[in-house]
Amino acid sequence: MLILPFPEDHGTKVMKLNIQGIDETKCSACRTCMEECRRFIFDENANKVVFSDPDNSCHECGHCIAVCPEDAILHGDFGDMPIEIDSIPNDQATIPYENMLNMMRTSRSIRHYKPDPVPRDVLEKVIDAMRYAPTSSNLRTEKYVVISNIGLLHQVSESVIHEMLRNPGVRATYEQAFEFYQQRFKNAVYFDAPHLIIAYSQLDMDQEDTNIGICLTYGRFAAETLGLGTCWNGWTQIALKSNKDLQKMTGAKGARFGAIAVGYPDVKFYRTAPRSMPKVKWVD
Repeated sequence: MLILPFPEDHGTKVMKLNIQGIDETKCSACRTCMEECRRFIFDENANKVVFSDPDNSCHECGHCIAVCPEDAILHGDFGDMPIEIDSIPNDQATIPYENMLNMMRTSRSIRHYKPDPVPRDVLEKVIDAMRYAPTSSNLRTEKYVVISNIGLLHQVSESVIHEMLRNPGVRATYEQAFEFYQQRFKNAVYFDAPHLIIAYSQLDMDQEDTNIGICLTYGRFAAETLGLGTCWNGWTQIALKSNKDLQKMTGAKGARFGAIAVGYPDVKFYRTAPRSMPKVKWVD
């Protein structure tokens, strides 16, 4: 079992870029940063742009770094360095809409996996993609557990089923489904996927469910580019929230959760599945 808080283990503490000010030798006083963020102001007496955050309310979103044409924003080490957009080949900087749409349309939840384990460095690429997902107020309190131990996956699967069936309403809905999958898979909840990624956070607020969902979606799309398949697992999300023993078993101790099974697909799809058109109200 690999526990991956990214990039450091901060608990519920906000992970800071630590904006430290402006490099005056680079700043051209274009005031672009001022258009992005109220914490940059123009000091008329000194005739220069300064960073002022007296109430320590900076979200550390990094927009100031991204929009500064002179790369003049000073910041601490966040474990990642900014990349100049112009250095990225044009065919990689922006994915054409049709290409992106086709990837989304062909993306499927995988319920049949090859037994082959995914190399650690490939799984780390999936996790790496998740850190670029947007989160509310840029809090980034999410941590990750990657379970690759097949014996433990079996225990987790059985514990999730047991927890889910304790609820009479859930039992009526899913008992037959669990029986069906238990006849076909050793790890029924995860369809014998060789890996499970759990995202969790101590931050107990509704937005964190959305944050985790976005992070895992980034990971799912990244996994597809690496030849992997995934399946969002709501059963695990529900069971973890209500069962402290399951949290201890997985190492995912928190208030909000999300989980995806990961592995090499052992199924071939021949066409996309139809989806109904969304209902939209246009207010002009």
